Amino acid sequence: MHISKGKKMPDLQVLKKKHDTAEDLLSVVKTMKALASVNIREYERIQESLKEYNRAVLLAFRGLLRNLPPGKDQRQGPGPTGILVFGSDQGLCGQFNDRIAEHTLNTIKSHEISSQDVLILCVGQRIHTRLLSEGLPIQDLIPVPLSPDGMPPTVQEIITTIDQWNSRYRIGQVLLEYNHHISGASYEPRMLRLLPLDRQWLESLTGKPWPTRNLPVFRMEAETLFSALVRHHLNISIFNAFTESLASENAARLSSMQGAEKNIKERLGELKNQYNQERQVSITEELLDIISGFNALEEGERSL
Repeated sequence: MHISKGKKMPDLQVLKKKHDTAEDLLSVVKTMKALASVNIREYERIQESLKEYNRAVLLAFRGLLRNLPPGKDQRQGPGPTGILVFGSDQGLCGQFNDRIAEHTLNTIKSHEISSQDVLILCVGQRIHTRLLSEGLPIQDLIPVPLSPDGMPPTVQEIITTIDQWNSRYRIGQVLLEYNHHISGASYEPRMLRLLPLDRQWLESLTGKPWPTRNLPVFRMEAETLFSALVRHHLNISIFNAFTESLASENAARLSSMQGAEKNIKERLGELKNQYNQERQVSITEELLDIISGFNALEEGERSL
């Protein structure tokens, strides 16, 4: 009689412990989901604020290009290609780094860029490790800032790295590789040519009518002003790619946590059913023990 109890009770205790652990894990997953959602909204607000900044810079370009000599051109030089790849430092974000790494490899292949003619800056330790495993040469590594407050100095560090590359190697072009946030938990990898500026894009700005009757004037040297606007454009483009990447990282984490939450809930259901079954077996055996004991007592009394 006691052997049966001793066998079932530890099983119930183990199942109860597993159930409690799964409940704790579910709570952690829900918290991470909430944090990811909050972070996505925060980076979306940053992107909205960038739009006004970008609008002002585009207007300045249009005003300048109306008076800039037509010979002004942005052509790719003969130097190596610089690639800025945005990844993550933290895990639990699914295929986030794998997807941008694969996209970067496809970009290098489609542009026929050799490993001797590429300079790569990785933003994030995990994408750095991933690209190294593919045999790509990595020149620089910058950690992902822990909060939005750390983004402006990181963007300036990236621009400084581009300047250093240009001074040392006279780079021909600079490409941005990042994950673009679509909505919710969805995102997709993208490539953007940062430098040289697209000639057609500049011409499209020149051809647009000025929005007011007051035409812009400037006293600064045209070349100096153009260079200053290019730096503002770089700052906006890199900052926007950064926020897109961070929003996508949290979208990937949100997707991973949604999958984890579903699996945990299914496991909790299984554990609960298993616990109830074991508990019912235990109760049944206890009742049988009581009945057997009662019958044994009755037989003993009769034998007396």
